[in-house]
Amino acid sequence: MPDLVLRSVMQPGDTTLSDLHISDGVITQITHVGTTTDAPTVDLEGRTVIPGLWDEHVHMTQWALAGARFDLSAAASAREALEIVRAQITPAAKPTPLIGVRFRDAIWADRPTLRGLDEATQGYPTALISHDLHCVWLNSAAAARFDVHVDESGLLREQAAFDLTIALGQLPDAEVDVLAAQAGSLAAARGIVGIVDFEMTWNRDPWQRRIGNGFDALRIDAGVYLADLDRALVERMHTGDRIADTRGLLTVGPLKMLIDGSLNTRTAFCVDEYPVGGHGVLTVSEDELTDILLRARQAGLLPAVHAIGDAANTVALNAFERVGTIGRDTPISPAGRIEHAQFLQGQDFARFARLGVTASVQPEQALDDRDAIELNWAAGADRVFALRSLLDAGATLAFGSDAPVAPLDPFTAMSAASSRARSDGREPWRPDQVITRSQALAASTRGRTRLRVGDVADLAVLDGDPLQVSDAVFERMPVAATLLAGRATHGAALLAPRERPTRTVQTRSPLWPEHSGSRRSSWCRHTR
Repeated sequence: MPDLVLRSVMQPGDTTLSDLHISDGVITQITHVGTTTDAPTVDLEGRTVIPGLWDEHVHMTQWALAGARFDLSAAASAREALEIVRAQITPAAKPTPLIGVRFRDAIWADRPTLRGLDEATQGYPTALISHDLHCVWLNSAAAARFDVHVDESGLLREQAAFDLTIALGQLPDAEVDVLAAQAGSLAAARGIVGIVDFEMTWNRDPWQRRIGNGFDALRIDAGVYLADLDRALVERMHTGDRIADTRGLLTVGPLKMLIDGSLNTRTAFCVDEYPVGGHGVLTVSEDELTDILLRARQAGLLPAVHAIGDAANTVALNAFERVGTIGRDTPISPAGRIEHAQFLQGQDFARFARLGVTASVQPEQALDDRDAIELNWAAGADRVFALRSLLDAGATLAFGSDAPVAPLDPFTAMSAASSRARSDGREPWRPDQVITRSQALAASTRGRTRLRVGDVADLAVLDGDPLQVSDAVFERMPVAATLLAGRATHGAALLAPRERPTRTVQTRSPLWPEHSGSRRSSWCRHTR
């Protein structure tokens, strides 16, 4: 990459401006404003520059596909969901599957039924995917089309739901790749420079193809699922290895395994019984998990264990502890990750730090699930999405969205973590568990809260200081530009070097009235 100087930038919390020098995609100097240079320069006029943001848990293909499917998140009952479905049945509808997403039956007073969906869909094959991806509600026509059996509820859960969801996404590669490219560009527009992709497939090959065909918006850590462990071993894949011929964008990610279900499907493995009965499901025993973790360690694959219920998290931590005891002569830091870590027993918070296990969490889901939590986990709701308790116990947090479960937007995640509220009028939920914005930023940038000389120039340029703007602004933070190793992936026009940039800006607007710093506080427009 050519040399570039970003002039007049702020870092979060600072009160003075500096110039940021980039060469060959790396930050080489951070100097006082106006330092003489022969390199091309861009005047950022007091904008705040932060390390580029990561989403540590994404299902990228499902997120890309979700935008083309109809949304059921507003349905407060099965009856309302069926009304939304009926609206999709038109004379122009084709007998291809109708696919809806993001229903939440955990908070419904009534229940999904096969008969109800059959009556609403008039024979059109229809599949409705729950917001947590652990459940699919389908009608008889879809069950026949995909050769699956459903009972009178019409619901498939867990592995059967995963298998059908994958089948529903079997579109031509070129079509899915276009959607993935669009999703990547939208992610870059929110300051994201990289994702950990846990799509349920052999993930390396699609990303090699996409990058080979020009995808360059993000870095991708491609997760490996337990079902593909043997293949990964044969191909000598290790977490952190860069995949050849992908321009440095594709890296081997963690080894993903699921040991329980989810809250919405009431399959997360819990100590206490659900109101509807049962404790959820444990799909991998502690002994089995210990063996898998040992094998992952020996293979050089960082384990990422899906555990949502409090009992499941205890099983996961027990297995990590057993592996740590066995393998003390070959310590690994971090020892691994627990994906979600939503519901914990009190004695388990401190174990994350002691065992070197990262809590890979999705803060936005706390606000999505607050009603379902109060209905199903009321007795332990103070231990759900307990980010403050985890940090106070010394744990390391890594933030993600689990898109399409929540939007692929790190600012909604950071806002949820630091305010426990949205700008929707509801009171903050469990505000004792808020963390600071600086801590939220660290969890979204792999620990890099400030720019340093020697860092790869993966950057996000913001129209405001994330440590100072209001909660409402922070939740939808304006991102002016994003750079990947010094290359613009969003906001290229702003970053084009020129002698004296001239542009029309609104220095104060109803969307972000708190912005200040080097900018004039006025409602007028002016040219710079």
